Amino acid sequence: MNFDALRKDLEGDLFTDETTRRLYATDASAYREMPQAVAIPKSENDLVKLIQFASKNKTSIIPRTAGTSLAGQVVGAGIVVDISKHFNKIIEVNVEERWAIVQPGIVRDDLNQHLKSYGFFFAPETSTANRAMIGGMIGNNSCGSNSVVFGSTREHLLEVNALLSDGNKVWFGPTTKEAFKQKTNGDTLEHQLYQHIDRILSDEENIKEIEKEFPKASIERRNTGYAIDMLARMQPFNASGGPFNFCGLIAGSEGTLAVVTTAKIKLTPIDPPHKKLVCIHCQSIDESLRANLVALQHNPSAVELMDHYVFEATKRNRGQQENRFFIEGDPQAIMVAELTRDSEAQAQADAEALIADLKQKQLGYSYPIVSGDNIKKVWNLRKAGLGLLSNVPGDEKPVPVIEDTAVDVNDLPAYIAEFGEILKKHDLYSVHYAHAGSGELHLRPIIDLKKAEGIKLFRTIAEEIATLVKKYNGSLSGEHGDGRLRGEFIPQMIGEHNYKLIKELKAVWDPQNIFNPGKIVDTPPMDTFLRYEKDQETKTFDTVLDFSSTLGILRSAEQCNGSGDCRKTELSGGTMCPSYMATRHEKDTTRARANILREMITHSDKVNPFAQDEIKEVMDLCLSCKGCKSECPSNVDMGKLKQEWQYQYYKEKGVPFRSRLIGNFALGMKLASLMPWGYNFVFKNKTLGNAAKSLIGFARDRSMPSISKTTWRKWFLKEFKPTVNTPAKTVYLFIDELLNYNEAEIGITTVKLLDKLGYTIRFVEHEESGRSFLSKGLLEQAQQFARKNVAIYKDLITAETPLIGIEPSAILTFRDEYPDLLRGEEKDAAYRIGAHTFMIEEFLARELDLGRIDLSLFQEQKLTIKLHGHCQQKALSSLVPVKKILTRMGSNEVHMIPSGCCGMAGSFGYEKEHFDLSMQIGELVLFPTVRKQPENVVIAAAGTSCRHQIKDGTGRKALHPVDILWKAMK
Repeated sequence: MNFDALRKDLEGDLFTDETTRRLYATDASAYREMPQAVAIPKSENDLVKLIQFASKNKTSIIPRTAGTSLAGQVVGAGIVVDISKHFNKIIEVNVEERWAIVQPGIVRDDLNQHLKSYGFFFAPETSTANRAMIGGMIGNNSCGSNSVVFGSTREHLLEVNALLSDGNKVWFGPTTKEAFKQKTNGDTLEHQLYQHIDRILSDEENIKEIEKEFPKASIERRNTGYAIDMLARMQPFNASGGPFNFCGLIAGSEGTLAVVTTAKIKLTPIDPPHKKLVCIHCQSIDESLRANLVALQHNPSAVELMDHYVFEATKRNRGQQENRFFIEGDPQAIMVAELTRDSEAQAQADAEALIADLKQKQLGYSYPIVSGDNIKKVWNLRKAGLGLLSNVPGDEKPVPVIEDTAVDVNDLPAYIAEFGEILKKHDLYSVHYAHAGSGELHLRPIIDLKKAEGIKLFRTIAEEIATLVKKYNGSLSGEHGDGRLRGEFIPQMIGEHNYKLIKELKAVWDPQNIFNPGKIVDTPPMDTFLRYEKDQETKTFDTVLDFSSTLGILRSAEQCNGSGDCRKTELSGGTMCPSYMATRHEKDTTRARANILREMITHSDKVNPFAQDEIKEVMDLCLSCKGCKSECPSNVDMGKLKQEWQYQYYKEKGVPFRSRLIGNFALGMKLASLMPWGYNFVFKNKTLGNAAKSLIGFARDRSMPSISKTTWRKWFLKEFKPTVNTPAKTVYLFIDELLNYNEAEIGITTVKLLDKLGYTIRFVEHEESGRSFLSKGLLEQAQQFARKNVAIYKDLITAETPLIGIEPSAILTFRDEYPDLLRGEEKDAAYRIGAHTFMIEEFLARELDLGRIDLSLFQEQKLTIKLHGHCQQKALSSLVPVKKILTRMGSNEVHMIPSGCCGMAGSFGYEKEHFDLSMQIGELVLFPTVRKQPENVVIAAAGTSCRHQIKDGTGRKALHPVDILWKAMK
């Protein structure tokens, strides 16, 4: 198929290269199919042209937003149309009438941040709300934890503007009986839609079959087939119903009937601010489900379940460990009931009443009440369930196969009991979590889909559970949709008669079958087009970094389940993924990088499958910020994967000059420090500096760091005179290469600060950290530094004599990469050293908590400080220690800048091809926040690169926290 003419005709982009097609061949489901092309439309005209092209060339278009579908809804062989980049505007907000008009690519949480100032929000809340988009929520008729109060997206969709399969524009919204009748007169496609629905829903036999076979009306969370049962409850078919509105059908249609261009959505007043969570600890799933029925009698705004498999998964995820604070003992399940009330006293009283009721009925053994900021931590842990469950090592994973069934909430205990018996028959067990209050649990049996018997079991379980769901007249899909996974079972779920009706409906709306074919109706068998082939071998490779915890580098990449946490925007906070936040390209996500590694390694016959330029293209904009190490619930550590990939790639392709130069940063700075005046003169002279930068491959607009007059190490060895008489503690100091040569003053200040606080500071000659070699995948060199430093410190560093460092990226190498670079006894020693290695801020905060720091040594500065955190500091440690010491040691007011990565990321921001993106990332949050601060506000940043980026981007000088503390000393 020739796409050249279409590409030229579009305002947006059209990709037919294999790399991009591979990235869009999967979503968050078990399915994979290579599309013919990927389109990034820029306008409504582009969408019309794509529809016309598909019609003329007998192909299809698959509408896609965030690509977090769990049933394969956005996997297909046609043209994937990604509207997430350009269709993300808020068109209008009408507070008086409580509605907003938005484009389908707007992220749900970003929309609600905008609506917050009006006192409203869009109520349906998926666990993926920080990247899920309104278009996808409409397609899936998404719900969320609050559906017991707010229902599904369908109830909040008022009107849509859309494009039909003939390319014509159409409006759907509330339609009076008179207007409905008028719309049945005519011969356009729009008229045919109304004629068809009028004919089938005016037939009494059809209505009887719909009432008999569709899921119980009491099940609000239902997404089985097209919602013709909902339309049947509207006028003119039901005199007591509301006005006819095709939006009830569009919601849940999975992009198979029309392409939505704008949506008018209902706005809901923001909840009363007084909330309490009652975390009901139970000894069994059955006990928790009975507790659920009690909780529902107390007017909750949400009732959500988590089981012990989820709790175990949180132990393996650093980012979720602090969210486990409310777990007491070893519960098999916790049912979390949220109570939202008009006053704090009423919320507390109602929480206590619920607990009393549970105790009276002997349900649960512990009932901690959570309030305030801690509520978000509990819900964050619940929302991370999907990704957390994928971080189980090995090929057996909790599989999304029957994870979306919904029954009447009163049927839930009996249904789950029978469900468990079915799994037990097959020697399987299941994870249980999510929306118990709405009669829906996400149930995921552990299956190996790489094996033929696993795929067979995949189908068997689907068939048997479908039969069980039908027994309870439930819905096979509560919110995740039918897609590829459940479409095959729809005839069984709604009856053959009704299935013929919805097939007919699809044919009327889309006679050429161009809109997302193979979903809902005429679906291929659910065990075809799977991500893994039958009996697929998992390739293993010799790697420098240790991937044994994930059973190899390929399985490490495979831990990405596509949940798309890396697609959140800068408005949601967090660090992962800075390049995606700036470009909004799928190619620049952690998911894309994991996918391309998995794809190219799995489907390549090359001796060295890493040495493929397709991987290089997708890896290029990874800043190795390490945000994914803590924020990805599936534990995909892309920084580590990139380091190993670079090493393997260079083994065949050779190491570029610039990479070798950057790797040898410390050696270069050492030579420059012999004549600091000469180095500084070159780079302060525009002509000479630009020539030097061009030779290196650095951006001309990037300033270069200066060389200090003396090195930190030289000052310490020759000039430092300790003043401590009775030391509070002895510490070893790591003099990192970044501060040693370029900002020795900060290192010197650190030594003076520790000395004045009463610490004995010891220094042993050590090697550089190896950070610069790691950043360029030069792992063998980094390994040598790791080996030498571990040998130096293994008998010195203990809980009583810790190792302290200043530059986050350098000192945290001891905790992060050194254990991965080493094996055997050296690895064990690296772990022991890492356990007692601290950034200066961590150390001081800990000493403060232990009462070892005399606060009378500090004057009250009472500064206002805006603090930007270093990426690796946030990923591997926390900003809490920094805030603590700056607040208490000087009585300052400290505010965190809600920035992710600054954009510099070591050498990334210097490189000429990356400079513009580096500054773009800075402009997301960091630069604008710094620029608007008055001169008397102090900007603080622990990272050398961060301070440099702030200077280049805003002209403001950022201080290291130790500088602020030193100035606060009396």
